[in-house]
Amino acid sequence: MSILDPSPLLASGALQFAFEKSTLEGKITISCLLVLSLFSWTIIITKFRQLYIARKWSRKFYEAYAETRDPLDIRNRAADFEGAPAFQVYIRGSDELDYHLKNNAVQVDGQKRVSRGSFEAVKVTLEESSGAEAMALEKGMIVLSTAVAGGPFIGLLGTVWGVMETFAGIAKANSASLTAMAPGVAGALIATVIGLLVAIPAMFAYNFMVTTIRGITQELDGFASRFATQIEHQYVDNRALSEEIREANEVLADRIVGALKGLGTDSAKSDLSTTY
Repeated sequence: MSILDPSPLLASGALQFAFEKSTLEGKITISCLLVLSLFSWTIIITKFRQLYIARKWSRKFYEAYAETRDPLDIRNRAADFEGAPAFQVYIRGSDELDYHLKNNAVQVDGQKRVSRGSFEAVKVTLEESSGAEAMALEKGMIVLSTAVAGGPFIGLLGTVWGVMETFAGIAKANSASLTAMAPGVAGALIATVIGLLVAIPAMFAYNFMVTTIRGITQELDGFASRFATQIEHQYVDNRALSEEIREANEVLADRIVGALKGLGTDSAKSDLSTTY
């Protein structure tokens, strides 16, 4: 036989031969593995694209934010970094802060500030947004972990089942020759091969993506903390309680004096009109 002749030892010929000799249960197992592989590769391609965009736009957003002094500067400029998870956290936190500045503002030296209670609401919004973005990054990873953990076991189930069918057939035929066993064993082993072909790419992709997602999530948490700290320094009423009480008393005293002056003026006008 020439080396140019087709041989079942070649991958394509071996797989085709084994698939043709596999049992119905083996073909069902292989079909399940192919469906799992389809879902797995869909997630791999989609997540690679999502993570690439997230890292690219996050880098741009962090660079733009590092150049600002006012935490609300990017929002005021209406800059857009749509693909960056940190930008989504920033927008939600900025919107919450802007709401409190417009509706629950505290005047400090003629400038608008927010109270500690309002700042806590902003921090909760940042934490919720960070969690939501992290969940969005991890969405679909369960499919890859299932392919990694379950693919080889599904294939092994098909192989064991196929070998069992082969030996049962040999026992019924009372023939234990290698020629009788080889097709059935080959048909059984293809399920394990397909299971490994499903699991191996999913394993490499899963490990890479989990590491990438962990890095993005840590950067996200760090940004949320830094953003909250800058908001606290620039927009939160950080006066001591005694100073707040003193200022409130001064405002109250000014209002009382103003009311008394107004009352005195009205009384003088009334006396003058009575005299004449």
